[in-house]
Parts: sequence; structure tokens; C-alpha cells
Amino acid sequence: MQMNANYTSLVAVGDSFTEGMSDLLPDGSYRGWADVLAGRLATRSPGFRYANLAVRGKLIGQILDEQVDAAAAMGADVVTLVGGLNDTLRPNCDMGRVRGLLTEAVEKLAPSCGRLVLMRSPGRNGPVMERFRPRMEELFACVDELAVRHGALVVDLYGAPALGDQRLWDTDRLHLTAEGHRRVAEAVWQTLGLPAEDDWRTELPPAEPVRWLTQRASDIRFARQHLGPWIARRVTGRSSGDGRSPKRPELLPYEAQILSPSGD
Repeated sequence: MQMNANYTSLVAVGDSFTEGMSDLLPDGSYRGWADVLAGRLATRSPGFRYANLAVRGKLIGQILDEQVDAAAAMGADVVTLVGGLNDTLRPNCDMGRVRGLLTEAVEKLAPSCGRLVLMRSPGRNGPVMERFRPRMEELFACVDELAVRHGALVVDLYGAPALGDQRLWDTDRLHLTAEGHRRVAEAVWQTLGLPAEDDWRTELPPAEPVRWLTQRASDIRFARQHLGPWIARRVTGRSSGDGRSPKRPELLPYEAQILSPSGD
């Protein structure tokens, strides 16, 4: 891969991870690793263009139907595709179908851009993660196979213990904090062959022990504020992304993107 390459455009495709939850800005919108990465790339290339088509809650079939063709038509230097993880969290997930849909998405995107970037998503440590780990690893094996077949890059966030640290995850236990997103942006930056700013894999200092009562109180808040509503959406067939539009649907100069209101 060419080192210190000059990229002039980026299109991000996916779900809440790429939309930027929970990297919350003062105006109530989300930033996230893709926005951070675009900002850094823009400093190297005047007129750099950026689009972010990701919408929270989307399954891989929805990403394929609603985002992939639009992204392919933009002809960007770099396209990032992260999807399928929401599917693995569904009780009746058909992994064969997930692999097939992801394959179709990659087959459409790879020829349309200069460089396709795929990811092995990070996983928060804990008992819930263990329940879904086999499906996630099946998904990531498919990502690796597709990358080899189509010449895509893979950012291995799953293999970095630091990103499993609960302190890099928001209180909903599903989305990274601002620091977590910053590390992801650095990981993609380095994977694109650009000079490292720091080691995004560096683990946090040892955590202070958490009292049992404090942890139980945290678990109760999590169940009430996040787990309950998440289960309710699953039962009723609703999604957090229903009715939402991409926050940056057009491939525009980066300066125009950050000065315009993003979708919420």
C-alpha cells in the first residue's frame, strides 16, 4: 500500500457505529470516528469531500438497500463499510443471509472506489458479549474473506483489548465514547497508510475497584434507560433509525459539511 497517500474524498456507510453515537456534540448531534477521520484527511487535501450515509439501527439488508448504491455512485477515493453487527444481536439471526448480504454490498462497493475499508468491530468486555461472540466472529471471518477476495483493507478493532475496556463505552453499553471514536479514527488513519499520531491500541491505566452496590445501581439504570427500550423495539419491530435520514447524505467539501446542521 502507498504510504502517505493523498485521499481527496471519503464516504462512510453503516449503522450507529459509523453515524457516531455516542460521541455527542453540544448541539445534540453526533460526531464519531468518521467525522474525525474526514477532518484529518481534509487537512492534507484542499477541497476534500465527505459524505456519511450511516443511520443508527440499520441491519445489513437495509444498509445494502438504502446506502450502498448511493455510495457506489459517488466514486470516492475511500469508502468505509461497517455493518452486520446489529443483525448478530437479533434472536433469530440467519448468519447465512447476513454473509450473503454483506458479500453483495462489498461486490458493489469495491469496484466503485479507490480503496474499500472494512472492519472487525470492537466488542465491549462482559457476559452479554460472550453470548453473541460466536456470531460476531463468524461475521468477522466473512469480512476477512471478502477483503482478501476484493483487495479491501481491514481495520481489526476486535483484536485490540483496549477497545474492550468498559471505560471506552457509553452508559448504553452499545456505543463508544468520544475517546473510543477518536481511537477508531486513528486506527483507520493508520490502516490507510498515513503516519501515526499515537498508538490507538494503548490500554488504559488499571481501573479503580467498583463497589458492589455502585455496580448494581449502574446495572439498574442501564436496564431502565437502555435495555428496556431496546427490548421493546425488538418486540414491536421498531428501530432507533426509523424515519431518520443520513446526517451527511451528499459528497460535499468537508468545510460545507461541518458548517451545515447534521441529521438527528
